[in-house]
Amino acid sequence: MKLAIAGTYSVGKTLTTMAVSHLTGLPRSAAKTMRELLPISVPGKTLEECTAPEVIMLIMRRNQERAVNESHLPDGFVSDGSSLHEWAYGTVRVLVGINPNDSVDLESVELTDELRFYSQVLEQMGIPAKQHAKATYDSFVHLPIEFPLVPDGHRPVNERFRALADELMLKTLNELEIPYHTVGGTVHERLQKILDIYGFTPRMSIEEAIARAEAEYALIDTTGELERASA
Repeated sequence: MKLAIAGTYSVGKTLTTMAVSHLTGLPRSAAKTMRELLPISVPGKTLEECTAPEVIMLIMRRNQERAVNESHLPDGFVSDGSSLHEWAYGTVRVLVGINPNDSVDLESVELTDELRFYSQVLEQMGIPAKQHAKATYDSFVHLPIEFPLVPDGHRPVNERFRALADELMLKTLNELEIPYHTVGGTVHERLQKILDIYGFTPRMSIEEAIARAEAEYALIDTTGELERASA
């Protein structure tokens, strides 16, 4: 089984993916976070400060690593996100502007020549992203927006951005006819639903899987990109 855990920002993808991996024995596949990529890709900049070309480069770099990691797991995996994630992120930035926080109170943003070209590039990038998703993932678990965005000062996103990204993800999964199941609730409830839907034989109790995932999650370095660059 090649399963992707999908959803927009701050819906619990990473913790849920870790817990599913422990519970089922499926290896976890993931790509470096933007915090990790920024210091080696655009040193001295935050994600909020990145230009359209830099955003495209970051999307390409993350998808490249994701595809390589998945290719090393031919017998199955559970993926933290998918090839559609970065493409959807970039595409929504056409609607809300390269820096979404600048357009929080705007109904729409000015479609400049730069933004128009960026939109055309993202449209083309969506072709291989969708083809990869269709050819690779057997099914998606979609985590809905159930609680407010965690303000971490790192990601230039807001609630409108999250809603648009979530809407685009579901629309694309329907367009590609990739099976998906929306799974909400607590982490425990999510894991039980995933077991029920897919018929996985658990390797341990749900409680133990969550405890292991929480311990693993606690080890994640959440240092900002600028602090990493100066460290």
